[in-house]
Amino acid sequence: MNVELRAVHDSDLPVFFRQLNDPEALHMAAFTPADPSDRDAFDAHWARIRSSSDVVRTVLADGDVVGSAAVYGVPGEREVTYWIDRAYWGKGLATAALRALLAEVPERPLYARAASDNAGSLRVLEKCGFRTVASASGFAQARGTEIEETVLLLEG
Repeated sequence: MNVELRAVHDSDLPVFFRQLNDPEALHMAAFTPADPSDRDAFDAHWARIRSSSDVVRTVLADGDVVGSAAVYGVPGEREVTYWIDRAYWGKGLATAALRALLAEVPERPLYARAASDNAGSLRVLEKCGFRTVASASGFAQARGTEIEETVLLLEG
């Protein structure tokens, strides 16, 4: 599949909202909004990040919207995040999308966080050059409990 990134269009938002409400994807992501089904909160979140200086992209696979990828936060502490539709997991799309995002955003260091039991996401980050630097625990809204989180770093 050909993976590309582009600016987020209004027409992408219903796809992102549907993806955010996939129970299995929510469980794996773990650190999600308190109520992912709150469309008003979802729209406010996307309006805020689209008007910020963050780098937010739609992930396309063969022209279809399959997710999003972003770099956000304050300089020196910026983080990457991505979300790929569960129908596309295990096909290398997250790795390709993250590599494209990292090529577009050359600043380093960059951080990433993932639930420590999210082996797929941790593998994507490692393939893209991130290395584990810490672990932490935090309340995972999607799981309703505190879980372990892996903190990763990509240096220059």
